[in-house]
Amino acid sequence: MHAMPPCSSLGDNKINTSKSHLSKALSFIVSPILKMWKFFLLLLTNLFAKTALAYKTGPFFPNTLFDSSYCLSWRVAVETNNAGPWATVPIECVLYVGRYMLGGQYNRDLETVMEMIGAYLDGMEAGDDDMDAWVLDIDDTCLSNLLYYQGKQFGGMPFDPAAFKSWAGKGMCSAILPVLDLFNKLIERGYKVFLLTGRDDLTFRDITTANLHNQGFVGYERLIMRTADYKGKGAKFFKSAMRKQLMDEGYRLRGNVGDQWSDLQGDYLADRNFKIPNPMYYVP
Repeated sequence: MHAMPPCSSLGDNKINTSKSHLSKALSFIVSPILKMWKFFLLLLTNLFAKTALAYKTGPFFPNTLFDSSYCLSWRVAVETNNAGPWATVPIECVLYVGRYMLGGQYNRDLETVMEMIGAYLDGMEAGDDDMDAWVLDIDDTCLSNLLYYQGKQFGGMPFDPAAFKSWAGKGMCSAILPVLDLFNKLIERGYKVFLLTGRDDLTFRDITTANLHNQGFVGYERLIMRTADYKGKGAKFFKSAMRKQLMDEGYRLRGNVGDQWSDLQGDYLADRNFKIPNPMYYVP
């Protein structure tokens, strides 16, 4: 015959169960409130920054507080590479960049780039020797990290290598659909497509390969990633070296697409280089 547990034990179990349910309920309620509060603080921070900017400019510019023209000019400077190396989005432009990325203008700008690439493609044909090639960057060219950067104030927070490594390791990046369409068009027209990324080969090859495949990037010639030989080297140096290797193999690089100027500059350039907009971060 089994002994009945003491009453105190039954009471403790009920109390612990109640505490567990209460904890889950509080978590369900508090979590969205904290997220809303965080966004509210971001709004206040942005408003304070704009107020300070308006104060500095003086009474001759009464609309500065609500004027996004400075942030538009800043974004143009970034895309034309006139801004040079920069670490974070200016605090007064955080909400502007968020609206740009999510509000439709980024998508329209991206489509315009694709239209220009299409016009270039229509003016030529791939050779019969299978040596005409294109190079595509991966991060924020083929695969989007927008979901990650939404949590980093769209680039308003300093880059966190450990956090980004954790994000990339999940393999959750979604395809940038206009680039996926371009990718498929290039393969259909007989070009060899090389995917060139600064991601670490040892750490990210398997997860990146799976992420690309799951998002529809199938049929590329080679995935080229950063090996130990190029650890600590800048993206421009690394990608120049990789393009040289492709040219040494006899490939003719007809086009190169990337979201960073370091994807497109340096030595051994493609015949044409196309930049996808990205005002969230700068990679040297």
